[in-house]
Amino acid sequence: MIDDITAQLRAGRQVLEALERELAGRIASVAELLADSLAGGRKLLVMGNGGSAADAQHFAAEIVGRFKLERRGLPAVALTTDTSILTAIGNDYGFDAIFRRQVEALADEGDVVVGISTSGNSRNVQEALLLARERGCRTIGLLGRDGGSIRDVVDLDLTVPSADTPRIQEGHITIIHIVCDLVEKRLFP
Repeated sequence: MIDDITAQLRAGRQVLEALERELAGRIASVAELLADSLAGGRKLLVMGNGGSAADAQHFAAEIVGRFKLERRGLPAVALTTDTSILTAIGNDYGFDAIFRRQVEALADEGDVVVGISTSGNSRNVQEALLLARERGCRTIGLLGRDGGSIRDVVDLDLTVPSADTPRIQEGHITIIHIVCDLVEKRLFP
């Protein structure tokens, strides 16, 4: 077990080192984009499936509640949380429409819409991001592996360079925490 634990911790460190080496500038760009949007009265919409749904909720909670600083709440919605909406849309329009329909209802020009997908190929996330772009939103993908098909439809992608889902998810939550920290520092100096 110790060897397995050591190997997993080593793999996690390697992903974090790759984020620092390959994505630091892009993470800063995402934080600036989100801070500018929130400062301009826009909101964050965020979505994903499974563990990425949990990350979407975590992201929205840090923005609405607080990350580290005592400050006013900022507008963010996780499109993964309302079971009545999700099941009604899924039943009436299909699973691929569960996020797209919410973007149709909630997204305004200038909002930031974030899709989280460890494979980069979640069709329901991609469909929502495509509509968000049509509506004049800025789009961001927190992705894994090679970025999948979503990489080509977002304004900014943060693709964690790993093929291991747990390591990708660890990268995503690290990125989310860094972005929240930078947004707070920029908006509430």
